[in-house]
Order: sequence, then structure tokens, then C-alpha cells
Amino acid sequence: MSAVDFIHGLRFEDLPAAVVAQAKRCVLDLLGVAASGLETDLSRIVRDHAVRHMGAGEGRGARLLFDGRRASVPGAAYAGASTIDAFDAHDGHPLTKGHAGVAVLPAVLALFDSEDLDDGREFLAALVVGYEVAIRAGIALHGSVPDYHTSGAWNALGCAAVGARLLGLSPDATRQALGIAEYHGPRSQMMRCIDHPTMLKDGSGWGAFAGLSAAYLAQDGFTGAPAITVEAPEQAHLWSDLGRRWRILEIYFKPLPVCRWAQPAIEAALSLARAGRIDPDRIEAVEVETFDAAVRLGARAAATTEEAQYALGFPLAAALATGRLTAGEIAGAGLRDARTLRLLPRIRLVEREEFTRRFPAERIAAVAIRLDDGTTLTSGPMAARGDADSPLDDEELRAKFRSLAGALPRDDCAALIRAVEELGDCDTLDTSFLPQVLKPLLACEPARPPCIAATLG
Repeated sequence: MSAVDFIHGLRFEDLPAAVVAQAKRCVLDLLGVAASGLETDLSRIVRDHAVRHMGAGEGRGARLLFDGRRASVPGAAYAGASTIDAFDAHDGHPLTKGHAGVAVLPAVLALFDSEDLDDGREFLAALVVGYEVAIRAGIALHGSVPDYHTSGAWNALGCAAVGARLLGLSPDATRQALGIAEYHGPRSQMMRCIDHPTMLKDGSGWGAFAGLSAAYLAQDGFTGAPAITVEAPEQAHLWSDLGRRWRILEIYFKPLPVCRWAQPAIEAALSLARAGRIDPDRIEAVEVETFDAAVRLGARAAATTEEAQYALGFPLAAALATGRLTAGEIAGAGLRDARTLRLLPRIRLVEREEFTRRFPAERIAAVAIRLDDGTTLTSGPMAARGDADSPLDDEELRAKFRSLAGALPRDDCAALIRAVEELGDCDTLDTSFLPQVLKPLLACEPARPPCIAATLG
């Protein structure tokens, strides 16, 4: 099955039960992350920018997620993806070294709002199409170029696929949309943002904007060069199993709100601290052995939440100092916590070549903590929870959502969880999803921001 045939031919009835369940998990998790991302300066800036400079134009446009103001459909997707990307707790795929859903879900929401669509089964089918195309494009991109690009470089193709499907583009126009999205997608260098963490983040806002813009351009007859990540012969193996191998089942969900590369070390250190009931004041030194990209995250102090999220040493120090790692430790007063800052210079990051060889399929770390009496506690190699082979269960994801969306009224949170879990059980969303449950999220005026200091577990 070709990519174009898959984009237009996939039906909800073709989706295995496990894929439907996973898609619902993705929706709930991403909405929770968006709720916390809303409070960041990054989200405020991009939402205002979308309203001011990406206006709805001739059509009705789409409402901004958790905001309610209108922008163009690509602008609304840009703002939604940027808001999710502002808070680094969203799902990802190991082999892409990045994230699909952060752009795909806002694209689907914006198109459903603009086109006044309400078919819950189609909502899930379109979401799965976006994930499957984006993930394969990401693996293809990383396998064909020497530089490591941000997620926006390839999740743009997933958004173009969603746009082509929901706008009913012809097969040729769909092919053009994929080519435009690949050509215009932000091929930004990810490691620049690792070395210098800023609001640029993972490029997914621009990926969503480029992908939906590509679909609209193709609808108007604009042509694009063939998408190499889709059509190159050497990439054929990645696309030949569409509809048989479901890449969405391979994604991970994050239990912690920081870069995935840092999480194995943080979980290893927390397990040692809890098992040994370690008083953080007794910690003299912490040595982390991990893969090279994680070492590059560094152990510097953080002046902004972006610097705290794209770090290893700072969130590790915060976790050891407080016994947890929540949003509160990587934003606001948490950035100035005296206990965290005291521990930070005691952390040493070391590459272990074996762990580097196993990356990105595996992300491994080992931690040793030396106490003031000379005792050293060691963890052994550990991976972070949430991977496909060690998944967070449904109740853990519900608890994560509740904590991230904690400022929403409790009844709204419960209704939203119920609506997402019932997606696809009936033919329409008209009473259970967009107009009713998402009303506080797609409101006439900006919703009250949620508290970013909620515990993630």
C-alpha cells in the first residue's frame, strides 16, 4: 500500500483494537500536556502571535486550543503544537528521536473545528494516519541525512497527510502536499537547542504550520518536489508495511516533564534515594554514566524553564533535593531552589560507549551516589519507564492528565477523560467531545491557566 493510498484509504474499521486504545491514550496525554504548557511564556507569545499575524482570513479559521481566539487553521495548529512543545512531557518515538503527536493532534483539532467535522471515528483514523506518516518520515530523515533535525522537519509530513485526508485532496494533490511539507518543513538542528535551550524547542509548531499550509497550497494547485523521505527507493521498506505494522504502538509516554534523554538517570537516582532513604544533605557526589547525547544536555544552572527541561544535571539535582520531579521543580521558584543549586555542582556526567551504541533504540543510564560517610550506592543500567516494553498503564496516564489539567474544574476533567475514552464508540463527537467537553478548552475567551506546579507522579 502506498502512502497516498494509506492516507485516504484507512478506515476506522481497519484499526486494531490496540491501535484505537493507543490513539485515545495519545489524545488524553497530549491534552494534559497542553494544559500545563499554556502557562508558559512560550505559549502566551505564540498564541498572541498566531492571532495577530496568522489571522483567519477569508474563512472561519479555527479556535486556539485552551484559548478560544481564532487564527487561520495552520496558525491554530502552530499555536497548539507550540503550547504542547512548551512543556516537555509529551509522547515520542525512540527511532525518530522526537515527537509526532505534538503537531498531529493540533492539526486534527484545527481542521475539525474549521471544517465543522464531528465524526469521532474519523477523528481517531486521521490521528493514526498522522502518527504513522510522521514517524516513518522521521525514521527516514534520520537515516538519510548526517545532521539531527528537530521533530518539525518530519512531523510536518504527518500534518500534511492529515490535511490531505480531511480536505479530500486528490491522490496527486496529496503527493504534492507531502512534497511541499518536506521542502518547507523546518530542518532546524536539534543539538543547537540542546546546547542553547530557548523557546525554539523542537520545531513542532512550525512543523504543524508547514504541514497544514502544504495541504492548503496543494489544494489550490501549488506543486512540490517529491518527498524524498516517502518516495526514495532506499526508504521503501519503511512504507511497505503501512496498515500492517503500527508505529504508534512503539511510542513512549513520559512520566517526567523533561527531555527523555535525562529520564533514565533521574529515575535511577530516585530509585536509589527512595530505597536508601537518603537525606539529600548527605550527598557528596553523583556520577551518571549514560549515552553521549544525554551527556550533552549538561549540568548547568537553569535560568528558564526551557533550560531546565533540556538539561540532565538540573532536573536530576532537583529530583534528589526534593524527592520528586514535577513541573514545580523546573519552573518559577523551582529554578532558584537552594537545595537543588547546592547539589548541582556535585553531579558529574560521563559517557559510556556501550550506552551510546544502544542509542536511540535504547536510552540507558547508570547512577552512583556517594554519601558523606564514604558509602556509595549504585543503580546499575536502567531505562526510563513509559517505553513500549515498560508502558505506563491507563490509570497512570489518567493521573498524569489530572495533575497537568489540575486547574480545570474537576467535573470538566472527568468529562474530558470519559469523552476521550469513549471516542469511536459512537459515530459522532457532537455531544461528547468538541462542542461540549472541549468547550472550556476552545472557549470564547481564554481559559483560566492551569497550575503548572501539579505533581506528575
